[in-house]
Amino acid sequence: MTNSDSDDSPKNHYDLLGVKPTASAQDIRRAYWELSKLYHPDTTELAAAIATQKFQALNEAYGILSNPEQRITYDANIGYSRIYVSQSPKEFRDGALKNQPFESRYSYLDPTDRPLSAGEIFALFILGLTFAACLALVFILGIADNGFTVSAL
Repeated sequence: MTNSDSDDSPKNHYDLLGVKPTASAQDIRRAYWELSKLYHPDTTELAAAIATQKFQALNEAYGILSNPEQRITYDANIGYSRIYVSQSPKEFRDGALKNQPFESRYSYLDPTDRPLSAGEIFALFILGLTFAACLALVFILGIADNGFTVSAL
């Protein structure tokens, strides 16, 4: 096993930059600039070959993660999704657990079975308030009907 195959070598571009996959563009830029100062062949105390290799890997990682389209493709390739939908276990979906009692490791089996967000609750509140106002308006207009009728000419 060589030194580059050791467990401390970065597994992906996020590890190389020292950021999480949820990092913002500013966090990625900041990490790149800090590391580029350390690994630039002209400013580092590392051997030229090692510094060049690390700096090229750093540039490649930053080039991909700083471009939104390339970052989405890269995230899909490494299996990271920015859209979280809780799903049933793979064995359950494949039918591999037909004869076994069900034990879920996930909180929701159906991706549509989830708690409402604050925005959704607010939208439902406004919808209910609008419905109640419409009912009140119909009731008020029904009581206030003073016998006005529209006659056909």
